[in-house]
Amino acid sequence: MSDHAISRFPVPALADLPDDIREMIETVQEKSGFVPNVFLALAHRPDEFRAFFAAHDALMDKSEGLSKAEREMIVVATSATNGCLYCVIAHGAILRIRAKNPLIADQLATNPSKADLSEREQYIVEFALKVAHESATVADAHLDQMRANGFTDDEIWDIGAIAAFFAMSNRIANLAAIRPNDEFFSMAR
Repeated sequence: MSDHAISRFPVPALADLPDDIREMIETVQEKSGFVPNVFLALAHRPDEFRAFFAAHDALMDKSEGLSKAEREMIVVATSATNGCLYCVIAHGAILRIRAKNPLIADQLATNPSKADLSEREQYIVEFALKVAHESATVADAHLDQMRANGFTDDEIWDIGAIAAFFAMSNRIANLAAIRPNDEFFSMAR
């Protein structure tokens, strides 16, 4: 376990948190066996914590459209290009589990264009990276191309919204220097 602080900002004790936030964190801890540092790092601002995780869950916990693994691919690829250690490591672990592939997260984080992706996954990652880095240049033609390659408007929206949400998340994690939990590094390897 690391001796480094998990955030540059205050990290409240679980007992000091509002009941709904404490219960949410305890549920995550029961499921995963540990508390992901992002939960503790964001808990010092309860209203923002609730809004953040409501938006996160609305985008990432859907069962229709993009698969859960495809959603995590977007997070890993865009977080890597945004230089977010926390999100690459944490969501890389989740991606390895959801994709049942111990290599995919490292490939996406290092060089998405050389990752072992299906054609569909390549389109997803390329469009997500476009939104992450060149959103002002996204044109009707880009959406038309995605549609021509079999994506629904809801899937296109989700790709863009996940890339945008995690751009914000990456910046918060970098601002706070949120450290990835040691547990994430070895998961699903």
